[in-house]
Amino acid sequence: MEERKIGEDKMVFIEGAKNPRSVTILIRGANDMLLDEAERNLNDVLHGLRNIMREPKILGGGGAPEIELALRLREFAATVGGKEQLAIEAFADALETIPSVLAESAGMDPLDTVMQLRSLHSKGLKFAGVDVLNGKIADDMISVNVYEPLVVKKQVIKGAAEAAIALLKIDDLIAAAPPKKEEKGKEGEEKEKEKSSSIS
Repeated sequence: MEERKIGEDKMVFIEGAKNPRSVTILIRGANDMLLDEAERNLNDVLHGLRNIMREPKILGGGGAPEIELALRLREFAATVGGKEQLAIEAFADALETIPSVLAESAGMDPLDTVMQLRSLHSKGLKFAGVDVLNGKIADDMISVNVYEPLVVKKQVIKGAAEAAIALLKIDDLIAAAPPKKEEKGKEGEEKEKEKSSSIS
C-alpha cells in the first residue's frame, strides 16, 4: 500500500494483491473534456464486455440483423393476411430504418443501400450489412470485424416494440376521451350575467 500524488490529488495505491475482487482504472488527460470522453469510451467498453459475459453470443453488425429480420417478417406476413399482415409489414419497414440511417451517415444512398441489402439477404448472405468506415456494402460484416452482442440486439427490438405499443395505447385513450366543452369567452359570460339579472 502506498500513497502517491497524481496531478494535484493524493491517491492510495494497493498493489500486488492475490486474486483481487475489484480494480481501479486511472484515466489521465490534458483537460476535463478529454477525460470525460475517455471515461465514456471506457464505460462503453465495460458495458460491452458485461453484455458478452451475460450471453456469449454475437451477430454481425451494420444493420445485417435488421435486414434479415425484415426479410423473414415479410415472408411470414404473406402467410397471415388481413390487417395483421399490414402490421407485420410495417414492423419490417421500421426495422429497415437502422441500415438506412447507417447508410445515410456513411454518405451512401439509403434507398439504394436497403434494396441492395434485401437482394443480398434473399440470396442467403445473412451477415451482409453497411460498412460505414469504407462507405460500402459488405457481404459479411463479421469479416470486417463489426459485431453486436445478441443480448443488446434483443433488448433494442423488444424495447422499440414496447414503446410502439405504449404509444398506440395512449393514442387509443386520447381518441376515446369525451370531447371537452368549449370555454366561454368574456362576451359569453357577460350575456349569461345579463340573462340571470333579467330573470331575477
